[in-house]
Amino acid sequence: MPDGTDKKPSRIQQRNRGRILDAALEVFSQHGYRGATLDQIAETAGLSKPNILYYFDGKAEIHVTLLNQLMETWLDPLVTLDPKGDPLEEILSYVHRKLDMARDLPRESRLFAGEILQGAPRMGPHLQSDLRPLFEEKCAVIQNWMDQGHLTQIDPRHLIFSIWATTQHYADFATQVQVLLQDDPAGHEDAATYLTTLFTRLLTP
Repeated sequence: MPDGTDKKPSRIQQRNRGRILDAALEVFSQHGYRGATLDQIAETAGLSKPNILYYFDGKAEIHVTLLNQLMETWLDPLVTLDPKGDPLEEILSYVHRKLDMARDLPRESRLFAGEILQGAPRMGPHLQSDLRPLFEEKCAVIQNWMDQGHLTQIDPRHLIFSIWATTQHYADFATQVQVLLQDDPAGHEDAATYLTTLFTRLLTP
């Protein structure tokens, strides 16, 4: 990778880094970290392997860079859960944003899922320092809504797990979903309607 000087990367350098990261996202989302190779990333990016190694020290650095970039995007829908908003509307908005991310960012979802399935060897610190306190904060918000009688009393932790499971499924198992829905163009809207009904009935006192 270029030396640690403060010189701003040129447009070509910025473009090449972007090409490498986009190619790596494609390769990692298809093959997982262990199955991905620098040769595959180089071929997908349309660059030589030595060129890849000019910008990154190796596969691990590329993977960590992608994961670091992903965390903010991945946590943002939960960050925006507003304690001052209408409880049910806030929960449903969170569900819809997660479902939209499954549609719009399927590669990122599979990258995240692959890292977790491996035991989060590279993302572990982020889970502890970023996700856990945010998760506990929002669980407390949801619990407060329940204690005030706005929502049915259930375990907020497992509610959030259920939201993750029912939305990210559409990205992580996209091939299966496409086969079973026969590429139905209304599939996303139908999923949104179903999940709205599901969580509304679950949470309405």
